[in-house]
Amino acid sequence: MKGLRNYLNKIKPNFEEGGKYGKFASTFEAFESFLYVPNTVTKKGAHIRDAMDLKRTMTVVIIALLPALLFGMFNVGYQHNLAQGVEATVMQNFWFGFLKVLPIIIVSYVVGLGIEFIFAEVRHEEVNEGFLVSGLLIPMIMPVDCPLWIIAVATAFAVIVGKEMFGGTGMNIFNPALLARAFIFFAYPTSISGNEVWVAGLKNGLTTVDGYSGATPLSDAAAALSSNAQSIDWSMGTTPIDWFFGFIPGSIGETSTLAILIGAFILIWTGVGSWRIMLSCVLGGLVMGGIFNLIGANVMMDIPAWYHLIIGGFAFGTVFMATDPVTAAQTNRGKWIYGFLIGVLCVMTRVLNPGYPEGMMLAILFMNAMVPLVDYYVVQGNIKRRLKRAKANA
Repeated sequence: MKGLRNYLNKIKPNFEEGGKYGKFASTFEAFESFLYVPNTVTKKGAHIRDAMDLKRTMTVVIIALLPALLFGMFNVGYQHNLAQGVEATVMQNFWFGFLKVLPIIIVSYVVGLGIEFIFAEVRHEEVNEGFLVSGLLIPMIMPVDCPLWIIAVATAFAVIVGKEMFGGTGMNIFNPALLARAFIFFAYPTSISGNEVWVAGLKNGLTTVDGYSGATPLSDAAAALSSNAQSIDWSMGTTPIDWFFGFIPGSIGETSTLAILIGAFILIWTGVGSWRIMLSCVLGGLVMGGIFNLIGANVMMDIPAWYHLIIGGFAFGTVFMATDPVTAAQTNRGKWIYGFLIGVLCVMTRVLNPGYPEGMMLAILFMNAMVPLVDYYVVQGNIKRRLKRAKANA
């Protein structure tokens, strides 16, 4: 490592202003800061000195994502071999899933980071580390058989429209990863919705087990609602235990609530993720689900409220999307309001709109747009209370 450090110090003058490769200064700085902690500090102004910089924050989030990612790779192989009626070991399932998921991750990072580097060079700014997390989140919220070129187009849309148009990392108002999913949902809906887009190989001419549809629990519920059925026929006889552990079809990183809870513990323990937002999301989902249970007008309303917490992207969105420090509420009271409304809107969308059974993506994006209003309301409320106390004391 010392030799690498010496080599970087040797070539660094070439990438500084006036150097031979000065126009690539941002690119060199990005690779250097990726390998080593930057030795630069703020020169002026009032700043809080803290060891938790953006790179460390992004690293913690990536570590928290690993349990869901690794299980997702295993589940891809498991669902594939289940569909084929093939007995496979844990490692065989994982290896199959790893080979299917890895290209999606590579495409996400190559396209996203490539665009980030280009914008940084044009603006003569440093490359931000924000896409290190977004580049992993995008593959994890996609079905494994989504075409790579669609992943690339959606990633480019998310980075350019979702981040760079607003000024880059820290300036965006919408979660970039969710924008990528929203882009695919509206531009290429057959690649991300339906009953047969969740299992690798189903659309590649491979023979499947009779009666196996590859449907997710949410798509089963939506189908029952659309057909005015009296009950929901859950695919393959799956149970809430299967949903909790993640042995069901679904987006790569969203199936295992247990793995997501491990990530939630890491985020809360390190102080990176807001427990207020996570808890309020859960409470909002339970309250709205409970209200619909009391109404009971259709099969979706009859689903036990806690089911919503372990199916679809509710858990993943709550832990990794709603808590995005850039697009979430900043005030403590605002976090409670923000998270609660996300849970409410998610369940409401699922129950009342059979054409869009997921709901979590729409709920988070809508509340991203409402965050300034929520924080403004909270801040103004605090100001009014302080003014009243000041008048009373006077």
